[in-house]
Order: sequence, then structure tokens, then C-alpha cells
Amino acid sequence: MVDRLVNSEANARRIQLVESCFGSSGQPLAVPGRVLVGEGVLTKMCRKRAKARQFFLFNDILVYGNILMNRKKYNKQHIIPLEAVKLESLEDDGHFRNGWVIRTATKSFAVYAATNTEKQEWMAHINKCIEDLLRKSGKKAVEEHAAVWVPDSEASICMHCKKCQFTVLNRRHHCRKCGAVVCSPCSNKRYLLPHQSSKPLRVCLTCYDSLTRAKVLSSNSGENSFSKDSSGEDDSDDDEDTNRSQQETHDEYGSSLKALMRSSTTSPNTMTTSNIICC
Repeated sequence: MVDRLVNSEANARRIQLVESCFGSSGQPLAVPGRVLVGEGVLTKMCRKRAKARQFFLFNDILVYGNILMNRKKYNKQHIIPLEAVKLESLEDDGHFRNGWVIRTATKSFAVYAATNTEKQEWMAHINKCIEDLLRKSGKKAVEEHAAVWVPDSEASICMHCKKCQFTVLNRRHHCRKCGAVVCSPCSNKRYLLPHQSSKPLRVCLTCYDSLTRAKVLSSNSGENSFSKDSSGEDDSDDDEDTNRSQQETHDEYGSSLKALMRSSTTSPNTMTTSNIICC
């Protein structure tokens, strides 16, 4: 089904429409062989709170962005190559239900659908695209993935020393290795995590000790691989928008997602949305 749409005019128009929704802030999405499989609204767990995001599933990438105007305009476009993605289902927990983790080498985060049916459809479509990509390319699935960051709201004190209270002046930081929320003194080391960045990243003291024990570094390479933190590194949320409570965001946008996804009649090869019908 997807293969038949590769060179179709309908597919080209749909991709062009997505490009126009992001305006000049987005990257071009039309490349040979790319097919727009479907779209929908998911609640993404960000550092500070849960936020509604518009997701577009292509046969080779997953794209998402902030919703600016009635699901017709978006910004802060994020593009994730599907070859590097691994999905992990989440158990329902209180208000947060029907969720799964999208893991990549550089960033991992949780998303939530409005219903369990929609969750299963999203996961089935994404996994099918990943399987097709790996089979065609002959590549192996990525084995190392970035940690999911613990939300700020779940840590009022440092998760390392268990003593430091977070305030306006004593801000939270995240370990790039384990995702824990830690204070500045407990994350004043950096370590090179090649899968995430070409530069040494902030890590907590626990991960720093574990990493250095696992690999004995020479004195010269050690000075280049980690250092004391004096940069005042900005690890704020990368997609800040209007202030909403977690449950309000999930309820408001979750209901709209029902109309965007076809239920059990949808083939794993295609996904139907209000604007896109891949059939």
C-alpha cells in the first residue's frame, strides 16, 4: 500500500501541505521515496509538564511540532529517523494512560494517546515502518538509546544526594546518562557520550563514577572527556509553550485524536487521519 503511494501526486500534495504548516521554520520534507503514512495529536511528556504535539508519521521519519493555531500551523519541527527508533510500551499510571516511550540514541521521551486502541495503532504503524526500513537497508537496529528524563515535577530534591532542595535559584539539572533530576554540585562532571553528542555532556556523579570505572582513560584523554561544569548549561525544556496542567492537555487534545485514527479496520501498512487517507 505504501509503495503504491511513493510517486503519486496525492502523496506529494500531502507532504507539501505538511511543509507549509511549519512555514519557514521547518525543514523540507519532500524527498524521493518518502510517503506520508498518517498524522495525529499525542500528548508528549516534556521536562516541565505534558503537552499536546502534532505528530506526522512518514515511512522513514517521525516528525512532530508545537500546535500554534487550530491544528493548522506548527513550529519547532523535530525530525526523528525511524531507523534509530525503538518503542517501549508503558503501564497505565494514574492520569497517564495509553502511553509508550519513543527511544532514540540522542533523545527519548514518553507519549500518550487518548485510547488504548489508538496507542496500539500508533505503535503498530511505527514498528511496521521501522521493520520495512531495516529490511530494505540491511542495517541493524540501534542498540544504545538516550535515557528518558525524569519530569521536574517528580523531584523536589536532588535524586543523587537526597538533600538539596530545588528553588528558583537552585535549579534542576538532568543527567544525560540516566535522566535523573540532580542539583548542580551532584552533576558538575561531564562525560563524552558519543551516541548523544560530540561534546562531553552533563552527568550525575553516580553515572560519572560508573562510566570512568568501565573505561580506564589516560590522563590526556581524560582531560578532554570530562571537566568541571562552569558553563551554566541551559537544559531547559526545548519546546516551551502556553501553561497547561497535565490532565487538561491530555483531555482536550486526546478526544480530538479519536477522529484522526481508524480503529481495528486500519491496515498496519497505512494510517488514516482527518486530512490524509493512505489507501
